[in-house]
Amino acid sequence: MTRAFVFPGQGSQAVGMGQALAEAFPLAREVFEEVDDALSQKLSALMFDGPLEELTLTQNAQPALMAVSMAVARVLDHAGIKVADTAIMVAGHSLGEYSALAAVGSLGLADTARLLRIRGEAMQKAVPVGEGAMAALLGLSLEDAQAVAKEAAQGDVCEAANDNAPGQVVISGSKTAIDRAIEIAKGKGCKRAMLLPVSAPFHCALMAPAAEVMAEALSKVTIRVPSVPLVANVRAARVTDPEEIRQLLVEQVTGSVRWREGVLHMAENGVTELVELGSGKVLAGLAKRIHKDLTARSIQGPADVEAFAKDV
Repeated sequence: MTRAFVFPGQGSQAVGMGQALAEAFPLAREVFEEVDDALSQKLSALMFDGPLEELTLTQNAQPALMAVSMAVARVLDHAGIKVADTAIMVAGHSLGEYSALAAVGSLGLADTARLLRIRGEAMQKAVPVGEGAMAALLGLSLEDAQAVAKEAAQGDVCEAANDNAPGQVVISGSKTAIDRAIEIAKGKGCKRAMLLPVSAPFHCALMAPAAEVMAEALSKVTIRVPSVPLVANVRAARVTDPEEIRQLLVEQVTGSVRWREGVLHMAENGVTELVELGSGKVLAGLAKRIHKDLTARSIQGPADVEAFAKDV
């Protein structure tokens, strides 16, 4: 079994996330305390007890999801399951790319938490609430979804933001253009086109102000060579050079998350199992849809850790 570790993105947050880990493993508690200290906020209390509305705010969800992923990674490491020995690549969906970089030693935990807080706030502020939107187009290929977005733009921004799996593409842009795209898609054989409950239009040109903020923030942190290569969202290929990683993290704010292509890249270069570390099972669920020969599992709680430890 040749593995890649993958890290979830926004939407996988849930009240209670990480709590069982914290109760079972002192190392997990230490991760949550370090993130709390870095942000000068009791984020762990929000993760464990809610309310969901506050946890779902972009500036909270992003560091919270990273914290759970890193708690899992630290617990596995302490059990002798080190990323560098167990995986040949890592990848993360959107904010999960930061979790992946923290797990392979490119970014420090405190720096990662602060960067994600800045990223979440900057992405939220980039577009006034109500002026942007995102929609899922189910049943269309990436090329068809891109054609729908181009037709719908009509001078506004409308772009493919996430290529998640065959027949699952998310578009992002101006609310008026996204509304047009939903109607156009219905006439192009789209099985289902629906607005997503998000607070901003992520991964499109409207996020340019946030990209500027992240370029400044990333210029101030140390990025080290990862212990295993990162499959970058915007390139769908492996990178290891710290300065290249820094630039790609800036490009990622406005660029499309090429998740389907990234997973194919992993499968075509020897990966046979994806192991999702952190909250939820979204990425594990997409694996088989992307490549029929891939197996996948998610590690969220103590029982998952124990089961994985027996298999490695």
